[in-house]
Amino acid sequence: MSNTPVRYRPHHFLCSLGFQGKGYSEGFTANMTAIVMGRLRATGGDATLIEVTGATDDICAPCPKRRGRLCTNQDKIKTLDRAHATALKLEPHERLTWGEAKERIRSNVAPGTLKTLCAGCEWEPYGMCEEALAALHADQT
Repeated sequence: MSNTPVRYRPHHFLCSLGFQGKGYSEGFTANMTAIVMGRLRATGGDATLIEVTGATDDICAPCPKRRGRLCTNQDKIKTLDRAHATALKLEPHERLTWGEAKERIRSNVAPGTLKTLCAGCEWEPYGMCEEALAALHADQT
């Protein structure tokens, strides 16, 4: 397991919780699978270090919507990042483990709130993140 922190923009914490192998392109999906399944959900993944960033991050790297450090949907992404940073009490350049991030999600994001928190996200209507959030709350071990 790599000691290099995964760089994450705030809304990707919940995206990673709900990720089910779907994405914007083959390259994007392969990259996100490597990060989420290969690091965060792998054995010992809760110890994976994440660094909060305010621009494109490691998940965005191969995204077809990426334009340098920005996104073709920059206004929407900025709104999502602000909402998630506030909800999860994330600060720029903050470092936390995936296990700490999950606990922060559990403590600060109640099931049933993603319609509001993730308003504008094209993935929200599919319910994958809401399902994962409910499972996180149910698993108090």
